[in-house]
Amino acid sequence: MSNRGYEIALADRILGDAGFGVEAVQNHFSLLHRGSERAGILAYCREHDVRFFSYMVLEQGALTGRYNPANPMPEGSSRQPGGCVQRPHAPTAGADGPDGGIGEDRGASAANVATTWAIAKGATLIIGVTKASHVDGLTRARGIELADAEIAELEALADAADVDTRGWWEPEM
Repeated sequence: MSNRGYEIALADRILGDAGFGVEAVQNHFSLLHRGSERAGILAYCREHDVRFFSYMVLEQGALTGRYNPANPMPEGSSRQPGGCVQRPHAPTAGADGPDGGIGEDRGASAANVATTWAIAKGATLIIGVTKASHVDGLTRARGIELADAEIAELEALADAADVDTRGWWEPEM
């Protein structure tokens, strides 16, 4: 199932009556878009052995430090107002960025930390790998372990950014 919330349990029950079940869920999930976690979807998937696939883990560059108030997302991007909202105080890279400097101690980028966070939440990531350096980044992210306090800090920073990244096509969770 893709881009679904509470319907997953209902679909799983209906399919179960026929001897089947929901095998996987694919939803938008990132530090900036945690609706699937807040709605209990990740917990449901863990409890029922349903694989949870996460897309837009890096929010099309918003969690990499590539974009910031001085370098906003390109005009016409679905990440701009009218699609999703990138407020002027969206997170940026570095000690004041999306990872609060957590990656600096580990030689990891903001993208590595955002990726590690999603892995720590139990998501199987759908990442657009277009360069060899992306594979290196994923390898680095898999080698990072975040403490519960660091996860909480990252989530607090993401909440404070107050950025809405839900696409018009995505239901509220």
